[in-house]
Amino acid sequence: MTREQAAAFERYRDLLIAESSRYGLTSLHDPGAIQARHFEESLAFLDAIERAGAFASPAIDIGTGAGIPGIPIKMVRPQLVITLLEATGKKTEFLRKAVGQLGLERVTIVSARAEELAHDPVHREHYALAMAKAVAPLPVLVEISLPFLAPGGYLAAQKGSSAQRELAEAARAIEVCGGEVAAVERFEAPGAAVKPVLILIRKVSATPEAYPRRPGIPKKRPL
Repeated sequence: MTREQAAAFERYRDLLIAESSRYGLTSLHDPGAIQARHFEESLAFLDAIERAGAFASPAIDIGTGAGIPGIPIKMVRPQLVITLLEATGKKTEFLRKAVGQLGLERVTIVSARAEELAHDPVHREHYALAMAKAVAPLPVLVEISLPFLAPGGYLAAQKGSSAQRELAEAARAIEVCGGEVAAVERFEAPGAAVKPVLILIRKVSATPEAYPRRPGIPKKRPL
């Protein structure tokens, strides 16, 4: 990491702390905890994706919240073209502020539900990489994410101790939505009590137009 990047992470950390209560961003307020759990863990996630050969542009960060992991990844990979997708309007206000203050370019911020945006021709089957951390159980995440991917693209999901169970539960959703499991790997992450798991799902065929179903249905009735 360059000196300029380190300084940018400090600005981002200070902004998260200052604006957290206003925008409902994070339960972490200690600078060291934010550094470890939000920043270093995001970069460890990036490293795992790159080692698997799945890092590509354009990318979409689904349910990005305060910009995690999309903004930290963008900060160290400035060539990345990325869309930050967040359904909560207040959080997208923060994202615009953060992206502006950090001087990040080629970042699109969208306030929408993934179930709806995935049917927009501008975004459907447009991305080479979809990333998600702590967004939804894997069967739900697969249905709302795979439609965004062009064939050959990857869904990179960070999971914890429930990874293997969720993967088994998502088998039908993966098949129906045109994916296949490409990799399941634990990776080192500072401050994590349990090593996170990277689940990579490759898009091998077009997702049927019926998916994702309307907002709330994937969660209520998972495939």
